[in-house]
Amino acid sequence: MTNLGWVVLTATVSAIIAGIALGWAELAVLGVVAGSALILAALQTIGRSTYSVAINLPSTRVKVGEQLNAEIVVQNSGRRLVLPAYLRVPIGANAAQFSIPLLRAGRSHDELVVIPTAQRGVIEMGPATSVRGDVLSLMHRSVEWTEPIELFVHPEIVRLSGTGSGLMRDLEGQSLQIIADSDISFHALREYIPGDDRRHIHWKTSARIGDLMVRQFDDTRRTRTALLCTTHPDEYADEAEFELAASVFASLGVQALREERELVALAGDQKLRIEVPVRFLDGCSRLELNEDHRRSYQLGPWLAQEVPDASVAIFVVGSRRSANELREQLARIDKSMMVLVLRCERGASPQVRPLGDATSVRVGALSDLPRLMQRAVR
Repeated sequence: MTNLGWVVLTATVSAIIAGIALGWAELAVLGVVAGSALILAALQTIGRSTYSVAINLPSTRVKVGEQLNAEIVVQNSGRRLVLPAYLRVPIGANAAQFSIPLLRAGRSHDELVVIPTAQRGVIEMGPATSVRGDVLSLMHRSVEWTEPIELFVHPEIVRLSGTGSGLMRDLEGQSLQIIADSDISFHALREYIPGDDRRHIHWKTSARIGDLMVRQFDDTRRTRTALLCTTHPDEYADEAEFELAASVFASLGVQALREERELVALAGDQKLRIEVPVRFLDGCSRLELNEDHRRSYQLGPWLAQEVPDASVAIFVVGSRRSANELREQLARIDKSMMVLVLRCERGASPQVRPLGDATSVRVGALSDLPRLMQRAVR
């Protein structure tokens, strides 16, 4: 029963009681009429709808600004006639609503809905709910027919070419002055010790000298890249600047995954999934400014706590960071680590300059990023 229905019900009972008590027939008749309207409204909600609702989408992932339409098909899957109703489908903060005509058994009705994709984010579509009621809106009956669907609007990204050659690309790892019992770079032979892996026994040498000899290797490590994006509101001048930072962050992460680098991607307190680029972009769609992410405002401690073994660190920050503040925070980072700071400032002229032992890159537009990265890693 709707709010209006409760009002009419209260008025009905009051009018009948008052009409009988006061001997006022007209008031009692008014109550009976209102009560009859309630009964008719209840009769229109009786009976089960036999709808079958399907939401057909070409994809649940699109780029920001890309057109996405959803086809909603409502079919009468029962054997009886279904009375008219309307269908409501929430789409994020809004909702699409349209009428379902009278449907005979087996007949269907379809509608085309345009999904708003002008802004990066995650849109929850559904559940599709049918609502049947009376013309006076005294009562209605609603039934959910579908589960909610998540639609990912990915940030705009640009392809970066040549960044791997000078920065993070390594096929065999970086050789360290450490001897290991298992790796890919052969170093020397030594005598067998019980417990050594027999797969590393060098049988030809062992047969020649009469003692078991095993291989030793140079320990190598692959470059581990830490990609970190701050999400505190104090970092950014406005929402548009944060969107630029999200696109820069996404572009760098996708390029790293395409080049199969070892990557750790952090945005505020969120650690993004990096199995494949599409999963990473799904995480980028969820990025939001959050005042609780104060920890990410301190770059050095944040990196040391989350990725202490990184060999390359790339920070994506906003324009409200001063150069002196950045220099002070980056001074606490191990000097053996390569550090890049990408400072996003919409409309600013592109710039690459040293910042202590790090390199500062000012990004004014996403289209500048490929050229800036090539200059930064020379």
